[in-house]
Amino acid sequence: MQTSCSLMRRFAAIFYDILLLVAVLFLATAILLPITGGKAINNGNMLYFLYLLSCCYIYFSWQWTHGGQTLGMRSWKIRLVDKHGLSVNWVTVNKRFLLASISWLTGGAGFIWSVFDLEKLAFHDRYSHTKLIHEPSRKIGTDKSPD
Repeated sequence: MQTSCSLMRRFAAIFYDILLLVAVLFLATAILLPITGGKAINNGNMLYFLYLLSCCYIYFSWQWTHGGQTLGMRSWKIRLVDKHGLSVNWVTVNKRFLLASISWLTGGAGFIWSVFDLEKLAFHDRYSHTKLIHEPSRKIGTDKSPD
């Protein structure tokens, strides 16, 4: 049975992913240094903002479509699946990323939504037809193979 993950487990995975994402964004910025001649990028530069946003998109979407887990999600035994419990595709991931961005832009209200949702789905899960499930680790020796 697939159990929806709790808000606290979700936030723990987000915290891990933020640490990793900051490192990715530092590297993405370092890649631009030869182009800028080593100078800082001006505050409010829309192209730079879109570049970093696309790096965030690639970080999440690639991992979601290739195993359903970011590194933070893997640490907290969370997997992203569609409403039928199957792997997500690029169309679903695009919708989820956009809606999750809206969830963040509203001060996290889209995440708090999961506290009141009967299935513990966040706003972006509900409307992208996805869910985060908690997959507790299996004990060694519980998988029996036929002889």
